[in-house]
Amino acid sequence: MTGWRTSSYTHHEENACVEVGHCPDRVGIRDTKQAAVPEDARPVLVLPPRAFHAFVSAVR
Repeated sequence: MTGWRTSSYTHHEENACVEVGHCPDRVGIRDTKQAAVPEDARPVLVLPPRAFHAFVSAVR
């Protein structure tokens, strides 16, 4: 996964957000509270793009 980013609504001082990363056929979601964990050991929820977009539409 590359291009990890957080929402513009993220309050960094609270460290209570998720990051979203992508690659050509997957979208990853991970917890920002785990930033101290090595990159290759951080848990990531991986979804196909269609499922990710359905998830985002459902929670908006």
